[in-house]
Formats: sequence, C-alpha cells, structure tokens
Amino acid sequence: MTSSSGPGADRASKPKRRTFTAEYKLRIVAEYDAAPVGEKGAVLRRERLYHSHVIEWRTARDTGALARLSDHRTSPVRPRKHPAEAENAKLRRANERLRAEVDQRNAALEVPGKTHALLQSLSRSAD
Repeated sequence: MTSSSGPGADRASKPKRRTFTAEYKLRIVAEYDAAPVGEKGAVLRRERLYHSHVIEWRTARDTGALARLSDHRTSPVRPRKHPAEAENAKLRRANERLRAEVDQRNAALEVPGKTHALLQSLSRSAD
C-alpha cells in the first residue's frame, strides 16, 4: 500500500475556516428558533452548521454581546488594509532594514580604511 503523503503527492491547499457575519448569525438563529421541532435539523444540514453554533450565537445575542457576533478582523476598529497599502508597508520595513544593514557595513568598512591610512602615514614619517 502506498502513501499519498509522499514528496511527490499532489496536496490540496489547506481548507479555509468559514467566517460568518453578524447578520447571518442572527438570521440563522431566528430561522432555527422559528422552525418546527422536526425541521430544525434540516436548517443545520442546509447551512452545514452544528447545533453548538446556534447555541453560541443565541447566547451572544441574548447577552447583548453583538460585538462578539461580528468578525473582529474586519470590524471598524481595525479596518482592512488595501493589498497595495499592505505591500507598501512591507516594502518600507524591508527598505529600512536594508538601510540599517548598509550603514552597519559602511561603518565596519571605515575601520580598516582608517587603519590602512594611519599605517601608511606612520611608515612615511618613519622614512
């Protein structure tokens, strides 16, 4: 029996975690609560959800924690950057890091140059 996890195996990309908006969560909780007893499972199967999702979302709704129902990664407190802005910030950080490395190398190269000039001036004065 061969393993499909070898180096030559064609691996599928990592599955992405589903995210739900606050509006979606509230709509599903309302729909689930309004469904007749025998059809609550059908709502969960159709949406590919678990009963624990509904319990968690209902608890958050009932405690007034609507902020917990929104996706914090895209909330107004932390707006999502445009991809070009994120790339620019990344390039700026790389540029600053490279400038610091160049400055450090230049300082290190000055020492042997100054030493060489000092030794040449000493050897001329000794003549």
